[in-house]
Amino acid sequence: MGIEITPRELADLLANHHPVRLVDVRQVWENELARLPESLLIPLNELPNRLAEIPKDPASLIVVYCHHGVRSLSAANYLSRLGFTNVRSLAGGIDAWACEIEPTIARY
Repeated sequence: MGIEITPRELADLLANHHPVRLVDVRQVWENELARLPESLLIPLNELPNRLAEIPKDPASLIVVYCHHGVRSLSAANYLSRLGFTNVRSLAGGIDAWACEIEPTIARY
């Protein structure tokens, strides 16, 4: 499996109650506009100092997301280099999620 996960793949995992930890690497103002339920907000610039907040449980998938998938891809690669073994970036970010899965989420 690659470093990215599609919105449909993530939706299927969540629907089947697969253990997933969502990490939002956008800024606070973006998170206030739109967010996925039960996600942990750690802005990308704070990630190095807040790594302890992300569990390294190999049974749980860590899915990092941002607006369009650029910052989250960077964050997922960073986490992988640090030894997080089960981490993915949401392809297309929350914008793709809103378009493909949950149209009630605000787009900006």
